[in-house]
Amino acid sequence: MGLLLLMAYGSLILRMEPDGTELELKRGDVAYAPPGSRPTLHAGSGRMQELFVLGLEAGSPSMRELRLPEEGASLRTQRLDWMMGRLRTLLEEDSDREPGYRVRGEGIALEIAALWSREARAGQPAPVAARHLERMKAYIQDKYREKITKEDLGRCIGRTPNYAATLFRRGTGQTISEYVHAQRMRTAVYMLSESLLTIEEIADYLGYGEVSYFQRVFRRAHGAPPSRYVSRTD
Repeated sequence: MGLLLLMAYGSLILRMEPDGTELELKRGDVAYAPPGSRPTLHAGSGRMQELFVLGLEAGSPSMRELRLPEEGASLRTQRLDWMMGRLRTLLEEDSDREPGYRVRGEGIALEIAALWSREARAGQPAPVAARHLERMKAYIQDKYREKITKEDLGRCIGRTPNYAATLFRRGTGQTISEYVHAQRMRTAVYMLSESLLTIEEIADYLGYGEVSYFQRVFRRAHGAPPSRYVSRTD
């Protein structure tokens, strides 16, 4: 079984035997340890680390199609937010254990591996493109409750709207709209479980004019209605 390791926070040293290959993993790095590599982890800088590890059946037809490297490899992903969102969904599936959870979990793991494989084959983005991508993501983080268009992102980086939209999708694996909804859904989960606001108030706060639309987007993202995440104390 191969392992895909995503460094979400902090840093670690990944050592693979028998050749002794060492890879330093920092936030946003995704590494692949092929079958038989016997990976071990060693403390890096800092006291806190958060690492996600996915087991991948290397001999399955889907994995053979991905053509993951036969040797250990590491790449700084440009799609960390998207991958973290998918990992949260995978953890929710494993926790709830509803019918079909294994199938959905395996599908999510393959989806993450496929996107990482594409990034690895394409190589790291050019420095200018990477800066543009980070500026667009920061812009969305600041204004995700508003309607954001490719024209807005084009102005943000001083390029054409089509260039901005193409670069954004290539760099994140999501359209602008999908990325904005994902940001809103992360905030929605927090507000539903930690605040005393109603579902209607949260929907309005996040820029959804209709509660029914908010509920559809939420269910599509999390596989459950918003009411399931509501936490109330009497």
